[in-house]
Amino acid sequence: MDSIAPVVWGVQNENLLTSIPLFVLLGELLLRSGIADRMYIALSAWLGRLPGGLLHTNIGSCALFAATSGSSVATAATVGTVALPSLQKRGYPMRASLGSLAAGGTLGILIPPSVNMIVYGSLTNNSIGKLFIAGIIPGLLLTLSFMVWIAISSLASGKVMREPKVPLAERMRTLVHLVPPAVVFGIVVMAALGFTWHSGKLGWTLLRTCFISTARISGMILLIIMAAFILNLTVSLTGVADSMTKWVAGLGLSATGLILALIVFYLILGMFMDVLSMQVATIPVTYPIAVALGVDPIWFGIFIVLMCELGLITPPVGMNLFVVHGIRPDKGGIEDAIWGALPYAAIMIGFTLLIMAKNSGACPPPNCSGATANAA
Repeated sequence: MDSIAPVVWGVQNENLLTSIPLFVLLGELLLRSGIADRMYIALSAWLGRLPGGLLHTNIGSCALFAATSGSSVATAATVGTVALPSLQKRGYPMRASLGSLAAGGTLGILIPPSVNMIVYGSLTNNSIGKLFIAGIIPGLLLTLSFMVWIAISSLASGKVMREPKVPLAERMRTLVHLVPPAVVFGIVVMAALGFTWHSGKLGWTLLRTCFISTARISGMILLIIMAAFILNLTVSLTGVADSMTKWVAGLGLSATGLILALIVFYLILGMFMDVLSMQVATIPVTYPIAVALGVDPIWFGIFIVLMCELGLITPPVGMNLFVVHGIRPDKGGIEDAIWGALPYAAIMIGFTLLIMAKNSGACPPPNCSGATANAA
């Protein structure tokens, strides 16, 4: 108990964690100022002609919003609020619409900036910058994989949904609506305040709503992180991590064998736990085991984030499934969101296996520190 107080004090005074409420506030500003609406309209003009129509716009908008928000739930809720009325009006299948939004929302914790990468880096004392850099290419490739699936499934269905062709001149004019999120990606919250003011909606009422929502969400996240550090301390002092590391090492598993086992483990765990709870409960135990077997810490962070993404769209406790179901206009059953997201869950598992095959994920323990920079 004497050791807990310094841990709590240290977490609350960690400068790095101030980025979490700033990312949450950023998402609130983009949603309530109407910038997200205009971003969706602009992307629909460019992506709407692809097989699958506005479903591609869902994925593209989620990817772009993810690059400015850092939260999967905020991404799914924001883009879904904008997109679902248009999708229903144009006759898009609700199952496919909800599935694309739920899956697209998961990009919020892979494409940097990412709140969950900050949590992982804080728990494991790894570079947040390297984690952000390492997440860019996997995030873009996963976005492309989702869009390829939408095109293939649309063509295979025999009923190809496309939007009317927009003249090039008009499409060029819509690009101005992509400037705010693109600039925000570089200079974050101050730019969001500026664009909110420019939209004419910056006022005390909007700011008060954003600040209150930010404080509530950030308080919840920081309390969970504080509990995670206490758990880290407990695991360290009791020797649980060392014991489990020795036990796993005694099984003779290779790094690849461990990662395959963890895919199954996280797939099952993600059905019943939310992302932050899953990170808090498992990283203190799985991280030292993985590193002891030669898995690169930065690569393992991307793997953990992918597994957390998977948990967001697997029933019965998939947060993004509940988010998109809660904002659907026709108030149908949640089974549409579940069945619509299942193909994307399979794509994410296949994508994880692909990056394993590409990188193997392992290095000899003496060389892992050097491999960290290479992985990023």
